Order: sequence, then C-alpha cells, then structure tokens
Amino acid sequence: MTSPATRDPATSTADTARRDTAYPAPGRSASTRRRGNGPLWVGAAFLGAVVLTALFAPLIAPYDPDAIDFASVWTPPGAEHWLGTDQMGRDLLSRVVFGAREGLLAPLALLLLASALGVAAGTLAAWRRGWVDAVLARVTDVMYAFPGLLFVVLVVAVFGSGMTTAVVALGLAFAPIIAKFTRSLALAEVARPYVDAYRVQGVSGLVICVRYVIPNLAPALLGYLVVLFGEALMGLATLSFLGFGAQAPSSEWGLMVQEGQAALIQGVLWPSLVPGTAIALVVIAFNIVGVRLADLLSPRR
Repeated sequence: MTSPATRDPATSTADTARRDTAYPAPGRSASTRRRGNGPLWVGAAFLGAVVLTALFAPLIAPYDPDAIDFASVWTPPGAEHWLGTDQMGRDLLSRVVFGAREGLLAPLALLLLASALGVAAGTLAAWRRGWVDAVLARVTDVMYAFPGLLFVVLVVAVFGSGMTTAVVALGLAFAPIIAKFTRSLALAEVARPYVDAYRVQGVSGLVICVRYVIPNLAPALLGYLVVLFGEALMGLATLSFLGFGAQAPSSEWGLMVQEGQAALIQGVLWPSLVPGTAIALVVIAFNIVGVRLADLLSPRR
C-alpha cells in the first residue's frame, strides 16, 4: 500500500471523482429551486395580465381613451377616475389600458425586424468565417461605436417622425447586438459533430443552418430577446417622449409621460406618474423573466 505522500496525483484525483459521484455534495433541493424561480413566475404572471389587458382593452377600460372633458382636467384619483385625468380631462386608466397595445406590439415588431437581420448575420458570420466574418464584425463594430439614439434621430430626420419610423430605426440599431450574440452561440454550434456529418452527406449549408443550427440556438436566443423586449419598450417610450415616436392623440406610454410634464410644474404628478410607473413595471418584469429564462435555457445547463 502506498502512503499518502507517494500516491499518484492522477489516482488521487480519480478517487476523489469517484467519491464525489458516489456521495454527491448536497445541493439545492427541488423545492428550493422552485422557490428560487418565484420571481420568474411572478413576473410571468404580471406580463400575462398585461397581455390580457391589451387584448381586452375595450372591455376593461371604463371610458373612451380619447374622450375629452375639460370640466375634469387634472382630476385626482378617486371613485369616478381611479387613476385621475390628464390635461384634457381624459381618463388615465383607460389611456394606460389602451396604451398597453402599442406598448407591446411596437417592441414586438422591432425585435422581429432586428432578429431577422441579426440572427441571419450572426449565423452567416459563424458559418463562413474568414473575410465574411471580418466584414460583418467591422460593420457591427461601427454600429456599436455610433450612438444608437443619434442613429435613430438621423433616420427620423430623413423619413419623418412616427411610430413606424421609430420601430424601423431602433430595429436597425438592435440588429448588431443580436448579431454578435448569435455569432457567439453559432460558433460553438457549427463546431458540433452533427454539422460535419450533414456536410459529408452533401446537405447544403443553408439547409443545415435553417433546419438545425438556428433551431438549436432558439432557446438561448429566447431568453436574450425577452430581456431586449424591455429595452425596446423603453427605447420606443424615450423616442415618443422626445417627440420622434408616437404622435398625439395616441395613448402610447412615453407620449403620455411627455404630455404630463405641464402638470408637474403645477404639482400635479399623476399624469406623468401613472404611465411612467406602467413603463417601469413592465420593463422590470421583462428583465426578471428574461434573465431567468436565459439561465434556465442556457446551453451550459
């Protein structure tokens, strides 16, 4: 029998690994993991409620969101108007409820555009490598170096303000971010043995990428896109606040915050506070759900 001082390090490491396998270290139990996912379920439930609110806005809103009542200007929250009214006497609860539609659809359209461009570019760069990868890397670096808001303002200056222009401009600004993330995932995916097996069988690169590589990247991309959804919502709200996005009489939340600025001077907080709180809660919920999903769907797991 060898003494501990003369034992082979490789043998010692193997013995330790066997002991760890036979007697695994105590980890988190299933109930502990479920409790750790509590924020995920709370955030998902809140976002589900927001989606249902947007879908059934005509049934939920107590008033017409565009109904003007100058006799009720800046009415504080009460029994008649639960969240108060704005500078034109419009019910804030009704406007926030209807604003959820634009607040969800516009970022969704933005991310669909950005994902189509970014996933295609990132996958192409990982597949072809060489000069294609270098060119796409330089293009994305230029987009990164150029301030996103300034790029959006230039696009709006050329094509005019409006929610459609804001969605397209921000979609182009988000595409390089998604492209870099997709490339980092695709580099590991295209190095897997099944890709070489399909190549040997004569399957084209386009078919391999569309049918196998991109679907395998989808779980990791999903969590990342959920986080970006909150950033897209915030970005569109910022553009509307600056006057480049949604235009009156839209009930888009960023525009509502901008319209409530006049009330702040006179100490009336709710016209800006109500839509601002809605933006903050939805963005926080998307961040929580997105980070948790990214962790759960990570390839490392």
